[in-house]
Amino acid sequence: QVQLVESGGGLVQPGSSLRLSCVASGFSFSLFDMAWFRQAPGKERELVARITAYDGSANYADSVKGRFTISRDNAKNTAYLQMNSLKPEDTAVYSCNARRVSVQVYQYWGQGTQVTVSS
Repeated sequence: QVQLVESGGGLVQPGSSLRLSCVASGFSFSLFDMAWFRQAPGKERELVARITAYDGSANYADSVKGRFTISRDNAKNTAYLQMNSLKPEDTAVYSCNARRVSVQVYQYWGQGTQVTVSS
């Protein structure tokens, strides 16, 4: 059974840091690109960051560049999102995504974790 389980969300003040974790099971984690998406109330879901399976290279949304860092530990089947200098506009539900494109597209989602940045 495929599972992506996020954790690490919470309520923090502006300028604070959080680290989100996404633990994967039921599939070959090391073969999948991993990503974090977020969705704020009334807004569309947006890609925050992605890290490739091939060489671990990462890309980020412009709004989080220099503040967020995505990483992965294939030995632990876990992806991370380190979020620093959090802003109120970072408030959203953050979801983990696993994707692999071969003969067909394989894509899995976690249930999401709430991040609220407020004073």
